[in-house]
Amino acid sequence: MANGEYDLIVIGAGSAGLTAAGFAAQLGLKVALAEKNRVGGDCTWTGCVPSKSLLKAAKIAHQMRNAHRFGIRSAEPEVDLKAVMARVKRVVDEVYQAESPETLRASGIDVYLGPTHFLDSHTIETGDDTLTGRRFLIATGARPAVPPISGIDDVDFLTYETLWDLEELPRSFIVIGGGPIGCEMAQAFCRLGSHVTLLEAGPRILPQDEPEASDLIASCLITDGVDLRLGATVQRVWQNGDTIHVRIEGQELEGDALLVAAGRRPALEDLRLDKAGVVYGPHGIEVNSRLRTNRRHIYAAGDCVGGYQFTHYAAWQGFMAVRNAFLPSGQSAVLDQVPWATFTDPELAHTGLTEAQAQSKFGQEAVVCNWPLDQVDRALTEGDAIGFVKLIHRPNGTVLGATIAAPRAGEMIQEWSLAIDLGLKIGALANSIHVYPTYATASMQAAAHIKVQQLLTGTSGRVIRGMARLAR
Repeated sequence: MANGEYDLIVIGAGSAGLTAAGFAAQLGLKVALAEKNRVGGDCTWTGCVPSKSLLKAAKIAHQMRNAHRFGIRSAEPEVDLKAVMARVKRVVDEVYQAESPETLRASGIDVYLGPTHFLDSHTIETGDDTLTGRRFLIATGARPAVPPISGIDDVDFLTYETLWDLEELPRSFIVIGGGPIGCEMAQAFCRLGSHVTLLEAGPRILPQDEPEASDLIASCLITDGVDLRLGATVQRVWQNGDTIHVRIEGQELEGDALLVAAGRRPALEDLRLDKAGVVYGPHGIEVNSRLRTNRRHIYAAGDCVGGYQFTHYAAWQGFMAVRNAFLPSGQSAVLDQVPWATFTDPELAHTGLTEAQAQSKFGQEAVVCNWPLDQVDRALTEGDAIGFVKLIHRPNGTVLGATIAAPRAGEMIQEWSLAIDLGLKIGALANSIHVYPTYATASMQAAAHIKVQQLLTGTSGRVIRGMARLAR
């Protein structure tokens, strides 16, 4: 069945595709959205939404065990994983209602569900329909990457896509990969009651974050009961009945479940990009700074182009791709730095440059301030004072980067991300009144500390102190 020509055909209904299609429809364009699986993508079905819902359940279990810290009798929680997962699925469904095909069609977007591939550079086949378009946006996301471990194909391992089908809590849970997914799920299942072993081949978990931040999360995982193994290269895996065996450097581990969280790879299979003449490689579709492929009318955005793989970045790129495709004065949509958060407990968030990156770029001009969370009254009242705010700035106060380890780090990082985007200086944050008592007070305290040190150092400090003495 052939349909009329569309102004824009979006392939992939995840974060990037949904944002792009919605913006294009608002511009008054005729838009088609083609999705192979389910509208919503990884974030809704297998990523952000279910994982944070599971983490909430795990935190409640943790708080029950530690209630004695607040003068309340502790209790060992009785975890019904089937019920926990049922609640996770209810949350997913609630989020999905805002992006269901019916909702999208009501907003003016034609939605097509089914396997999708190019027939030529202006035509796709999606399910039983053939669509033609003036412009295209490929936003097919990414899939779990499975490392070439001996025996892995013969083992019933889990990924972040299949984890949500569990109905019984594993007694022994092995996780391969110490990135954000591996760390979050290791902590969650440990708190729910599994014996968790987390295997990371490198020297530390969360290698993209500041070393002290990685060390802090590692310490918290161990305190929770996670058996963390660093420098643990998996040599072989095999399965006997329901038991999965993992060999690492002469030692054999056994588990009821194995989660492989070793990264992601672009989901480009079955698209037949060669039919459209689109250039791509193992790291994704090749695009320029405006997200245009080698074919002028075809754009790509989100995880399928490689680079940072975050829901918020994909959505932003989806918006920018439509802007660049249909509006004048296109802008760069590929960023060197993107804010992110890992939702362990405490959370870990980062924006801008790390200390090593700043020193490499600015040398002695990169100044570091570490402000401990135990100086923050709200953290003390909550009994969650493990963490810090680390700020990197130039002597003139220009903000270069920030890392926050705190219970609300994902919320706290926003003002530092905005400061970097707008070129604000430390003084602007120090002079902005923050509500008390909040975790965000930590950012104001750190900024004020830096600003006072700047004012009272050198000649300006001598002058200010002299003026103060004269005013006595």
